[in-house]
Amino acid sequence: MKKVSFAEFGGPDVLHLIDAEEPHAGPGRIRIAVRAAGVNPVDWRIREGQFQQVHPIELPAGVGQDAAGVVDEVGEGVEGVEVGDRVFGEGASTYAEFAVLSAWARMPEGLTFEEAAGYPSVVETALRIIGQVGVRSGQTLLVSGASGGVGSAVLQIARDRGITVIGTAGAANQDYLRSLGALATPYGEGWVERVRRLGRVDAALDLAGSGVIRELVELTGDPQKVVSIADLGAPELGVRFSGVAGSMPEALAAAVGLISRGRLHIPVERSYTLGEAAAAHVDSQAGHTRGRRVLVV
Repeated sequence: MKKVSFAEFGGPDVLHLIDAEEPHAGPGRIRIAVRAAGVNPVDWRIREGQFQQVHPIELPAGVGQDAAGVVDEVGEGVEGVEVGDRVFGEGASTYAEFAVLSAWARMPEGLTFEEAAGYPSVVETALRIIGQVGVRSGQTLLVSGASGGVGSAVLQIARDRGITVIGTAGAANQDYLRSLGALATPYGEGWVERVRRLGRVDAALDLAGSGVIRELVELTGDPQKVVSIADLGAPELGVRFSGVAGSMPEALAAAVGLISRGRLHIPVERSYTLGEAAAAHVDSQAGHTRGRRVLVV
């Protein structure tokens, strides 16, 4: 089978499409014929070696953790899923023609494989950090870097919970944020004052790692009311860095419920082939994403 792999840490050019042995579903796992794989910032952070001290991996290694496809192997002890089912979920080395999933759910009706592949990690992350920052119905949440996949999920989940959201993003994404129910304001000089004019901020999330932790603490008045998923230096300022995933099965179930009720939709900004994985990483690292980027197999 074809699989994206890297044998050394570095830039996008270390990614190569190779021939590899097919993986197989062990106990408690399923294998899918991958139709699409989600592209997440964690993918290129791992490729660069940013997490080696915390979660070391052996090289050569595959890439990707989110995917959608058709079940073609069911491991021992697995119930409730059959060969031929359309599922989405989390696994390992999902930038490939076949991948083994450790958590999955049936795709909601009307969802394409490309759309489904963009949900697992971003919904899990959104649910986790909304919970960690402690924001409640009737309060206001500030989201820095709100137009990407996680931001898109945060805005919609927060709105579903009765939370007001102020979102910052590039000038080109202001209408997109408003379409998701957020009060929008652009980055750039004077952004803190623009946020203040939009209302009081009870909690804040840093999704872009653009060096705004001090300002988010200033706006909330308390570093305990700020959570970052992108700035590894956040703890130096008393801010929690959230990098350990919670329950993916629970997140997938929540995603299915939200999607089925019409309360969550994350658009696919661009699709790439497996051979274009490096280009997908370049674009992901450049930021300014509106929704998700996915690889189509």
